[in-house]
Amino acid sequence: MVLSTAVRLAASRPSGRASLINFLGKDGWAAKLSAPVPAPVAAPAAASTSSAAVSSASAPAAAPVASPPIINVAPEAVTTVPPSMYEDTPATTMRKVISRRLTESKSTVPHFYTSIEIPLDSILSLRKVLAKEFDTKVSVNDFIIKASALALRDVPEVNATFDSKSQSQRTFENVDISVAVATPTGLITPIVPSTQGLSLTDISAKVRDLATRARDNKLAPEEFQGGTFTISNLGMFGISEFSAVINPPQGAILAVGGGERKVVPGHVNIETGEKGKPRIETTMTARLSADRRVVDEATAALFMGALKEYMNQPKLMLL
Repeated sequence: MVLSTAVRLAASRPSGRASLINFLGKDGWAAKLSAPVPAPVAAPAAASTSSAAVSSASAPAAAPVASPPIINVAPEAVTTVPPSMYEDTPATTMRKVISRRLTESKSTVPHFYTSIEIPLDSILSLRKVLAKEFDTKVSVNDFIIKASALALRDVPEVNATFDSKSQSQRTFENVDISVAVATPTGLITPIVPSTQGLSLTDISAKVRDLATRARDNKLAPEEFQGGTFTISNLGMFGISEFSAVINPPQGAILAVGGGERKVVPGHVNIETGEKGKPRIETTMTARLSADRRVVDEATAALFMGALKEYMNQPKLMLL
């Protein structure tokens, strides 16, 4: 038997008794195992009652048998990184708030997740038409915000919050979408109010203005506190998919990844059985994190289906 690491033992005990084993190295352990075990000493035959009584009276009392000493294992010394090789930065007020709220969310909100792949080719084509013929530039994220607002209008159960004190769900008529924006001090979610009634160009201008002022720390409290639904898009950072943490008391948050070109099998005509040719499509993955106290799985599926329908037919967002 060979130990994987050496175990350092105390050289002596406070009682003055020597330790049973001073060092359990490879050789010391092997020697301890190979040492012959002494044979047990047989007890002398019992004498008569009278002679036993005489012997016990005249002989001194037998010394108590010492119990095996307790082995103290000294902990291994931990080598720390020198202070010159790292830097401690105190958490900002925003970081402390984010830490508190997200810890509360993950520990008290019952998250569940639904994902769907959404084709982007129709949106990419429409963006080119808008830029060429109307000199209008809107981003894919603007389409996602608009499509989410219309899907929330169609499935209002997702456009809701949960009050943990009264244990009640509150559904809203207006869709106020919070858009996650990365700033030097942390993530902030400015709100686009009444998103369902805004055009794509209005959403684009509003998001640009909010994002700029958020990075400059110039947002008013009412511009980032509240909201009924949140969208977090990491597609511009090369992330294909991820799961977002719900921002209480909101009931859901949509995590959006970047577009990827994939080979898609051709469609099959059910009536004729004719198979289409495989093609290349640009798709993105959207994942909804929902509070099970507010939204159930079937409702989440309805919302994701409506979102995909609007994204697949972007002209519906122009009406």
